[in-house]
Amino acid sequence: MLTDSSRAADFPSLKGIHYLNTAAESIPPLCVNEAVAEYMQHKSFGMRGRDFHFPRVEECREITAKHLGLNTDEVSFCSCSSEAYNLLANALDLKPQHEVVVTDLDFPAGATPWLTAPEHSRPVSRLWRSRDGALNLVDLASLLNERTKLVQVSLVSFYNGHRIPYAKLRDMVRLLAPNAVLAVDVTQALGRVVLDCQDADILISSTHKWTLGIHGGGVIGIPQKSAARLTTKAGGWYHLSNAFDADRFENARIKPGALSFSVGMPSFAALYALNASLRYLDQIGVAKIAAHADPLVARVHEGLRELGIAPLCSAQPDNPSGIVAFRHENTTKINEALLAQNIHVMHQVGRIRIALHGYNTMEDVEKLLAALRSAL
Repeated sequence: MLTDSSRAADFPSLKGIHYLNTAAESIPPLCVNEAVAEYMQHKSFGMRGRDFHFPRVEECREITAKHLGLNTDEVSFCSCSSEAYNLLANALDLKPQHEVVVTDLDFPAGATPWLTAPEHSRPVSRLWRSRDGALNLVDLASLLNERTKLVQVSLVSFYNGHRIPYAKLRDMVRLLAPNAVLAVDVTQALGRVVLDCQDADILISSTHKWTLGIHGGGVIGIPQKSAARLTTKAGGWYHLSNAFDADRFENARIKPGALSFSVGMPSFAALYALNASLRYLDQIGVAKIAAHADPLVARVHEGLRELGIAPLCSAQPDNPSGIVAFRHENTTKINEALLAQNIHVMHQVGRIRIALHGYNTMEDVEKLLAALRSAL
């Protein structure tokens, strides 16, 4: 992943292209393809396949816990981050007198469950607005109080790559909103940046971006200190300790904390894939990936400014992420010019987002900047 030889061996589909869109979809290494093929082989055994499926889930739990800095019984899985946030809403059971803080740099999955609750039980939603592409803690302070029950943030914003100063955020929330759950979406960080938010009340991530996995998985991490408070009340079976006991139709005993978020049969294919991809990343080391890719991100920031383009979030040399984004009136034409040279970025009308992982190179960056210079 970090050398020409390993990149060619592990990511053959990258040959001839400059892929700068991992924040949307990653390119899985070959070991993930092999893991999914192994799942299909085990699935073909029918019921006997479960003798392999469930041990893979536990292996995946083990390596995921290592990446999150948690114990294995503090980690669980569901189908996607959206399901995780809806289960979190179920666990919190918020009321109209309660308040929730979300940010305008968050992904909808974490920001909307509090808006869709029935009107008679909907909490007050307070929006922490960014300024110049960054979230300023001074603006957060006035939103926090004893009625705040949830502060929801993304460690790295999907929108522009802003990475929140977690330690300062945590300290402020604990001081000014002592009753609040601190929830952190690490989808745009897990597998790319060294996490510093292990003591949040809940960590949530998807599995098909920087972790190099596939669709169909959601990661939940809840430390033991928050388990009792964050146990869902949803129906199901896999999260019950008495799912097949004699009293199962009279009393549902739900496993605490993260384990309560796995309400049904695991998405085995996604977890086979995640087990393989996280072990691949662990073998390399996320710190090494960041050390390799952060200078590429810095060069993109520098190159954009040379072209007279202001990134949506200024470079953060002390708190970097893998994402750079910018606005321009001609993004559609710019994207067409990039695609003509096999340069792949995320394009939405008016905005282009660039994402750099461990399989990217300085050649990718210089190709991008040269193509932008030509297009402009």
